[in-house]
Amino acid sequence: MKNQYYAIYQLTQAITLGAERHPDKTAVRRSGKGLTYAELETKSNQLAHLLREWGVSKGDRVGFYLNKSLETIIGVYGIMKAGAAYVPLDPFAPPPRLTFVMRNCGIRHLITSEMKLDGVAEMLALDAGLDYLIGVPPQPDMAVQTATWDEVFAMPTILPQVGITEQDLAYILYTSGSTGDPKGIMHTHRSALSFAEWAAETYGLHGQDVLSNHAPMHFDLSTFDFFAGALVGATTVIIPEALTKFPANLTRLIESERISVWYSVPYALIQMLTHGNLDKHDLSSLRWLLFAGEVFPTKHLRALMMRLPEVQFSNLYGPTETNVCTFYHVTAVPPDTDEPIPIGVVCANDEGLIVDGDNLPVTPGEVGELLIRGGTVMRGYWGRPDLNDKGFYRRRVFGEAYEDVYYRTGDLVQELPDGNLKYLGRKDRQIKTRGYRVELDEIEVALLSYAGVEEAAVYPMPDGAGSNLIEAAVTAKEGVVLEVAALVEHISAKLPPYAVPEKIWTLDSFPRTSTGKINRRELQAWAVTAEANSVTVQT
Repeated sequence: MKNQYYAIYQLTQAITLGAERHPDKTAVRRSGKGLTYAELETKSNQLAHLLREWGVSKGDRVGFYLNKSLETIIGVYGIMKAGAAYVPLDPFAPPPRLTFVMRNCGIRHLITSEMKLDGVAEMLALDAGLDYLIGVPPQPDMAVQTATWDEVFAMPTILPQVGITEQDLAYILYTSGSTGDPKGIMHTHRSALSFAEWAAETYGLHGQDVLSNHAPMHFDLSTFDFFAGALVGATTVIIPEALTKFPANLTRLIESERISVWYSVPYALIQMLTHGNLDKHDLSSLRWLLFAGEVFPTKHLRALMMRLPEVQFSNLYGPTETNVCTFYHVTAVPPDTDEPIPIGVVCANDEGLIVDGDNLPVTPGEVGELLIRGGTVMRGYWGRPDLNDKGFYRRRVFGEAYEDVYYRTGDLVQELPDGNLKYLGRKDRQIKTRGYRVELDEIEVALLSYAGVEEAAVYPMPDGAGSNLIEAAVTAKEGVVLEVAALVEHISAKLPPYAVPEKIWTLDSFPRTSTGKINRRELQAWAVTAEANSVTVQT
């Protein structure tokens, strides 16, 4: 699909052509301040000129390390216009982790702010390799060249001629790796546009839409907000990080900004459902609520859909490596069961393949790993040939004359009779306990089906004898005191005995990643420490 306004082959053209067609339309807004398409075009051109003057060339990587702001979006487009790939750094991550990222992909130029200079100083002390800082005044105690935004905005305003193609890198997103070191996921202009164009068409985006940017910039959900919106001349409202912690403020923002398309992880929507005072606000502007990143517990989805009967709901699925690769429009309130909704069908311009452990296609209805190939798939992992070898499946076709390349999602799915895919959990969330193979996600579904449970997380604990025990943690709905004995009785009616957790912790809240997902690794580490220190909990 090509956008209804124009055909483009690189992400930055959406802003350039938007500035020609609707120069005075607001492209992005934060806390009452905004940039029109013409202003964003001019200012990003100026940043691109400075970067080129400072030696940035095609294929380089440029980072930004600052809280979400208008300058962040100028950075996104200015970096790409200079021919480089942008690398968003988590503004709340510890400097040693960010230093690893900068060393890993060779970042020498960093867009930052005075608020983040302490972190920058620590990264420089760790030999992060930085030579240039943008967005701050001169720093006599740092051996780096600096430029303020006033200096950036004194540069030429015309678009620099770089010669970018759709195959060039657009951005690198770093996610947690199984070894503990982040891994860089490389997306090209083509893979990002393939998703953005699909999203704009599938959800009927248009120039009057107001999109919410709830996700952090280092989370792949943010690419929908900015790139799909820019294709149609919509306005994207940046939600400050501090605001995301207060559900009632988010609901108030939807009302005041007249947001029409909301996209976030389910947790944010659950918080708005339970603490956002939905009934006290005019949410008539909303037409789509989109969610991705985690399974949306059906009982919460039912409740939200009944509270917002005029809104359309859609479940988007896909690891960062594929952008979004399947989707499911929730056209009716789900039945009152524990069954999660499907992840739907494969997006246009992608193809799915479900295979068994021998890489052979399974028959419809059988469980297998989902593989994806097509326009939305990443180029690969930055500097990790080992992960690229392991992460892709290559199949010879047409008499061995041609090779199809699929990304291995690591997710287990089943094709339902109606053609939709059912998500069954991660391959790496399968464990052996007492000789039995157990799906940890299945246990979480059982825990969530208990009326008083708000959230649940299940994780393995080594038993010291080469196998695993199963533990779980839950949070309670507001005003509910959970009786773990009753919870165990409830799930024992749904699970085989070997799948019932040995211990269930009741917590006030869960540790979370910077993208809002439950941090199971941190939770597991906490449990180990708590057990060693004999922390008293309900079990």
